[in-house]
Amino acid sequence: MSSAAPEAPRAPLESIHSARRASALLNPMRLRLLRLAQEPASATELARRLSLPRQRVNYHVRELARAGFLRPAGRRRRRNWIEQRYVATARSYVLSPEILGALAPDWRTIEDTASADYLLALSEQVRLDVSRAEQEARGRGQRVGTLSFKSQFRFDSSEQRAEFANALRQAVVEVIARHTSPDRSASGSIRPGRGRSYRLVLGCYPVPHRQETPGAEPEAEGE
Repeated sequence: MSSAAPEAPRAPLESIHSARRASALLNPMRLRLLRLAQEPASATELARRLSLPRQRVNYHVRELARAGFLRPAGRRRRRNWIEQRYVATARSYVLSPEILGALAPDWRTIEDTASADYLLALSEQVRLDVSRAEQEARGRGQRVGTLSFKSQFRFDSSEQRAEFANALRQAVVEVIARHTSPDRSASGSIRPGRGRSYRLVLGCYPVPHRQETPGAEPEAEGE
């Protein structure tokens, strides 16, 4: 016999903004539990699937629930006791760069704009911007309007790559000038207006020869 409360919709992805929550998450055992808890399960069920003692698994389940990564998902009667079942709050998680504080990468401090370091730092800025905008929008019961574009292609030479970069840069500048409003006034101050400022970031990088499988479980196991 089981009783389940109506399950609230889960986010496909949740950004982690605090070091405390990140610390609670970054444990191989807890990462495995969150993968298994994509469907409602009790600590006993999870322990059985992992072939581990229930007390050990129950400790990690409580810590995940306390940190907000698991939420109650109904109860189930088993013999003479009632088990609490839990489900993961999201399908996947991402750590916000702001967790690192002053150590977070800053693209403005990297002079070589063609380097991998610059692109990585800029990508972290995008992640931080989008996660903060999503937090603000969620607080107002709104959605964030974004535009994403992905393509994969091949260059036969460095000359072809340089020609592509120049042509793409010119095309983007032309489209921005034609279809948007200036973000700053002639004096350099932020231009007032009814609209909202947007940031466009384009990155191009070589595809790694070895691609790791998304969602692979950690090899090590810890407490």
